[in-house]
Amino acid sequence: MVGDGIPSYPGPDGSVDYRGAGTHHPVTEAVPLVPNPYLHVLRTPHAVPMVLAALIGRLPLSMLGLGSVLLVQAETGSYGLGGAVAAVGAVATAVAGPVIGRLADTHAQRRVLLTVLAVFVTSGVVFLTSVRQDWPLWTVFLSAGAAGASIPPVSSMIRVRWTHLLRGTPRLPTALAMESVVDEFVFIVGPVLVTFLSTTGHTTSGLVTAFTLAAVGGVLFAVQQRTEPPPAEHEHRGGPSAMRIRGLRVLFVVGAAVGAVLGTLEIALVAFADEVDQRSLAGLLIAGLAAGSMASGIGWGAVHWRLPLRHRLVAALLVLSVCTVPLLLVDGYWMMLPLVVVAGIAVSPSLISAFTLAEVLVPRAAVTEAFTWIGTALALGVAVGASLAGKIVDAEGANASVLVATAAAVVAAVVVALGQRLLHVPAEHVADPALAR
Repeated sequence: MVGDGIPSYPGPDGSVDYRGAGTHHPVTEAVPLVPNPYLHVLRTPHAVPMVLAALIGRLPLSMLGLGSVLLVQAETGSYGLGGAVAAVGAVATAVAGPVIGRLADTHAQRRVLLTVLAVFVTSGVVFLTSVRQDWPLWTVFLSAGAAGASIPPVSSMIRVRWTHLLRGTPRLPTALAMESVVDEFVFIVGPVLVTFLSTTGHTTSGLVTAFTLAAVGGVLFAVQQRTEPPPAEHEHRGGPSAMRIRGLRVLFVVGAAVGAVLGTLEIALVAFADEVDQRSLAGLLIAGLAAGSMASGIGWGAVHWRLPLRHRLVAALLVLSVCTVPLLLVDGYWMMLPLVVVAGIAVSPSLISAFTLAEVLVPRAAVTEAFTWIGTALALGVAVGASLAGKIVDAEGANASVLVATAAAVVAAVVVALGQRLLHVPAEHVADPALAR
């Protein structure tokens, strides 16, 4: 280990990769306050086109699940079936995500992304046709799974690009925080857009827009070759999975729990809006959740933290657990909206802490895979949350389904609290020993 706070890893020949030696800023500590740390990050050469392309390419992530629920529910009248279809897509994302991440590490992002994108668009066309033309149900689930398995992993890939561009500098934690903020912005705009298009126009309009944005954004991101990290063929091909690192397994649980919260609330809030005769405003509730998370993410990335990351993660998950409880009791739309915003404040801090810990826990050659595992956990959690919530909504109503979100957050907080040793960065790995308390 070196005094920059970034861990080293022994190579197969006994050599050590110092991952940014020569700097003096631990990545486990937020950077000191500057007038605008995010603007400082965006001044990185070629960063702005990369960020804009990734923004377009990421919008479908917040549109596909909800769009599928709205489309299937409109065609069949069942939230349970809509949640099941969305869950199949999310499970497929969970299974395929690490594989795609590993391939991107080995064969370069551009090559993998363009191939995946072609499969994604084709699967989307089949899915839309199968639902609208009343094809056998197995074709709906199969095409939803294929589309889920081939969702372009732009969110993970841009985090790897930031790590490649800024490793060993105090700007990296801010860049990762900014990406979580962008994710939240996507989850503000996406649900509102897909709900508006699906409920005021043709029922397929929302999903058609999502697939179009994925195609355009994915291609624009792929051509940003000046920010693309080189493939790590020699270093990573045939090597062990990043999941062999026990700390990453703890972070996988965090990702799954946050995903379960999001998946549950996506179904619960749409159903709640329907129950109170505000179906057209369902997207606004989901946007409110993302708005709360985005606001906290902006502040989180700008604060000069002294508390260790692993402790911050526990605190964020406890807050998330508490803030979901009031959603069980509300019976009015305009009472629900501010409480949803409050519930969102712990989402982004949880994900920022998880991604930042993953970056320092795994070898350089496995960073894409590690980030993709967390993204995979999110997708798996969304699948489980959406499926369970859909069934509870059909049986007991929207409010009762929120219990799934509360339980998921509590479980994650307990797992992280018990797994502190696995997430601990020893004092010799950081410039400030206080961070390793």
